[in-house]
Amino acid sequence: MGLGGPVLHKVGGSKGWTHDEVNYTQWAAQQHFSLGDWLLFNFDKRYYTVLEVNETSYEKCIDQGFIRNLTRGGRDVVQLAEPRTYYFLSSGGYCFHGMKLAVTVPLGEYRLYPQPQAPAPSPADTSATHRLSCYTAKQGIIISLPNVIYVMMLLLWGIIIM
Repeated sequence: MGLGGPVLHKVGGSKGWTHDEVNYTQWAAQQHFSLGDWLLFNFDKRYYTVLEVNETSYEKCIDQGFIRNLTRGGRDVVQLAEPRTYYFLSSGGYCFHGMKLAVTVPLGEYRLYPQPQAPAPSPADTSATHRLSCYTAKQGIIISLPNVIYVMMLLLWGIIIM
């Protein structure tokens, strides 16, 4: 496990997720992604989307049959919860104008901060902490209360890697 907590990477730096003047391949090459880091997509949801796709769809800008639609409110985050290459694009033809991003999280790259071990919850435990401290394998994200609070603090305080 590495030192420090997860890093919040603002996709596209100060320009965000847009089809104007951002080369996302170059941007990603200047970043160092580790397991547990977060990507923040800032964009105008009236025009753009964030879709996670497979490699073929990424290469060919195919926006049908995506893995998941991450578009919510235009300030959307996704945690890099497993070591692999993640592929994202915007639908509506914007991918053909460069709105696509590939992010590789290498095996063995950790930047997660240690979390205290809590006692196992009783079968009747339905507290919010217990419900939020789970791994959702189907969606591929880690949801834990400390991680959610950490990202919210970064967003509120403006501590964002550009």
